[in-house]
Amino acid sequence: MTATGCIEGPLDAPLPWNRITWETVRRNVSRLQARIVKAVRAGQWHRVRSLQRLLRKSLGAKLLAVQRVTSNQGKNTAGVDGIVLSTPEQKWQQAQALHRQGYQPLPVRRIYIPKKNGKKRALGIPAQCDRAEQALDLLALDPVSETLADSCSYGFRKERSPQDAMARCFIALAKRTSAEWILEGDIRACFDAFDHEWLVEHTPTDQGRLRAWLKSGFMEHRRLFPTDRGTAQGGVISPTVANMALDGLEDRIRARFKRRGKVNLIRFADDFVITGESRSILEEDVTPLVTEFLHARGLVLAPEKTRIVHIDDGFDFLGFHFRKYGGKLLIECDHLI
Repeated sequence: MTATGCIEGPLDAPLPWNRITWETVRRNVSRLQARIVKAVRAGQWHRVRSLQRLLRKSLGAKLLAVQRVTSNQGKNTAGVDGIVLSTPEQKWQQAQALHRQGYQPLPVRRIYIPKKNGKKRALGIPAQCDRAEQALDLLALDPVSETLADSCSYGFRKERSPQDAMARCFIALAKRTSAEWILEGDIRACFDAFDHEWLVEHTPTDQGRLRAWLKSGFMEHRRLFPTDRGTAQGGVISPTVANMALDGLEDRIRARFKRRGKVNLIRFADDFVITGESRSILEEDVTPLVTEFLHARGLVLAPEKTRIVHIDDGFDFLGFHFRKYGGKLLIECDHLI
C-alpha cells in the first residue's frame, strides 16, 4: 500500500467482502445520516460535526464508499496511478485504509471529452482510492446538503431529475397570467472557476481534506500542473460541493422580490433560468443580483450565452425547448425541433 492509501497489488487479507450484508450496512449508515439531518434542522452545528466524524470513522460508511466507486459507471477507469480496485481483497483493504491520519490525495488525471459545439471539456479523474475517500466524506455531507438545498435545485440530487425541472418551468410559465420573460443564465466554466477559499470556508465538511482535493493538481502529458481554482468534474464530491456553493440564490431572490415581478428560479446544477414579468426587471434588478451572488464565489456569467428572451420566442433548457403558441406553452425535445 502506498502512503496515499492506494492498493499497489494483491494483498494477503481476509476476504469478508463477498459476505457483506449490504442492506444492513445501508440501514445503519442511513440511521446516522438521519441524526445529522435532525441536528441540521435544529441548528446544532457542533452536533452535526460530531456526527459527521462518527460516520466517517464507521466501517459501514467506509464499505459503502468503496462499494460506490467500484460498482458505478467509472469502476474500470483508473487515475494517475493506473490502479483499479477490482478484487475483493483490494476492496476490503481499501475500505480499511480510508480516513487515516496523514492522508494526501494524488493529482487527478486530465482527459478531454467532446462537447456538442465541437469544443472539448476538461475532465479530472481522481485515483480510485481518492474517489473512495471523497465518497466517504460525501456520505457525511449529503444529509447536510439535502437539508439546506434550494427547493428550485434539481441537478445531482436524490430523487430529482431534469423532468422535475421541466415540470417546475411548466408551473412557472404555463398560465396566461404567468411571467413572459426569461433570463437564460450561463456561468462561464463554472466547475473550473470556483474560488477555493470560499468553498473551503462555506462547505460543512472536513476543511483540510477538501482543501487537499481542491489543491491536488492535475497530470497531463506526464507533467504536474497546479490547481488554483475550480473543482475536478470527475470527483465524487464535486457536484455536491458545487451545488451547495450555488444554493442560497433562491433565498436572495425571494428576499429581494417576495411575490413581486413573477420572479422564479429553476436550477439544474450550474444551468438555470429565471422568469420575470418584464425585460426591465430581469435586466435591471435580477441580473445584477445574480452577478453579485456569483462574484463572491469566483464565478461570472458568460455574456455571449446569457440572454433575456420572450416566451413567444422560446428558450432551450436541459434538452427541452419551451415556447408559447397562441398562449399555450409547448415543450419539445431539442432534437425533435
